[in-house]
Amino acid sequence: MCNKFSSSDMAGHFVLLLFRLSLILPFIVHAQDNQSGFVSIDCGLVDEPSYRDETTSIYYTWDVNFTDTGVSRSISSKHKASLERQFWNVRSFPEGTRNCYTLFVSQGSSKKYLVRASFAYGNYDGKVSLPEFDIYLGAKRWESVVFEDSLSVITKEIIYAASSDYVHVCLFNTGKGTPFISVLEVRVLNSDAYLVNSLELLARFDVGSQGGSKIRYPDDIYDRIWTPYNSIDWKKIHTSLTVHPPSFNFLPLPPSAVMRTTSVPENDSDNVEFYFLPKYNASRYYVYLYFAEIQKLKENQIREFNIFVNGKLLNNDPVNPLYLQSMYYVSVISENKLELWFNKTSRSTLPPLFNAIEIYMTKDFLQSETYQTDVDAILNVKSIYDIKRNWKGDPCAPVSFLWDGLNCSYVGSNSPRIIYLNLTSSGLIGTIAPAISNLKSIEYL
Repeated sequence: MCNKFSSSDMAGHFVLLLFRLSLILPFIVHAQDNQSGFVSIDCGLVDEPSYRDETTSIYYTWDVNFTDTGVSRSISSKHKASLERQFWNVRSFPEGTRNCYTLFVSQGSSKKYLVRASFAYGNYDGKVSLPEFDIYLGAKRWESVVFEDSLSVITKEIIYAASSDYVHVCLFNTGKGTPFISVLEVRVLNSDAYLVNSLELLARFDVGSQGGSKIRYPDDIYDRIWTPYNSIDWKKIHTSLTVHPPSFNFLPLPPSAVMRTTSVPENDSDNVEFYFLPKYNASRYYVYLYFAEIQKLKENQIREFNIFVNGKLLNNDPVNPLYLQSMYYVSVISENKLELWFNKTSRSTLPPLFNAIEIYMTKDFLQSETYQTDVDAILNVKSIYDIKRNWKGDPCAPVSFLWDGLNCSYVGSNSPRIIYLNLTSSGLIGTIAPAISNLKSIEYL
């Protein structure tokens, strides 16, 4: 069988290819640095198109290929000394209610993505007035961004199963100050990572950290950021040896740099207790606990314990951490609190330990995003005609921010389809763009 393509079809596909390349070319050149699948945007960067961070070796690029609104601003010089370079600039959005970044993710819905947005006010506008605004992921509200002071760095991170080849990150003005953003990062994960489609990060701790510094890429190939955690009742232990993951697992386990440190009670007869109170209410929380024995035990030594989560036994058999090999347990809870007890068994001669923990809450994203082929086509139209309307983010969702000149159909949980396109107010001349023919559900043009 032979498929036939007209010249107009070819032109439409070519323009779409150019558009997509404009979104991914900044990252292709860094594939040799094992950053394939990384999108690292220094929002508001103007001095140069990209640079390499001296600490992490991550390549950051400017944001001109990802948004066409907003203005670039620099934070106050007195704040720069305490912040990494990628926080020195921001993109501010003084106009419009919704302003968006559109990122093409080349592996599309076959993968999950870690999406991380960071914000450092740094008195960039000279007003010493902290804004408050909302951030959306595609058509779905993600979270509110609220600052404690001008020095605060707010980070929102989510594990997200993309439903298309595009990730839209949008800032919404809620009438409480001008939205802005400092850094936007996307990392590729395996499709089965973390077992759940959408999880918002609440905490990720490196227990027993020796240096007190956060661990991220290149130690963590997924660029998860591990924050040091210790208690005054614990003592740190560590090894210089490598801790290996098991041969088969569903989770992207913590890197060896995290797993080679841990904490145990000062008194060997004590148990380990850990408490965490989420700031937000959710229907479910996912807790990922990571263990590895990093001491070579003597023949007469045993480290064995049970895990209790909010008073309920988690493990079927006692936990015996393996020497220099990671293992994990997952707990799903509905209470708005987390109380962990690691209780040694009667035959254990050593106290319990744990090396790392991640705490997430589920995000129920009910609003479907626009059908992939329609998004490709309408973005192609926008690029060809250089349309300056408020065409930002998802074309059809949320419904209250439907693109000007469009109407869409909404049927149950199916992806919205574009059924109406009116370009008469755009002052267009010339031939009709071939891409419009790819709007297969169009009823009016």
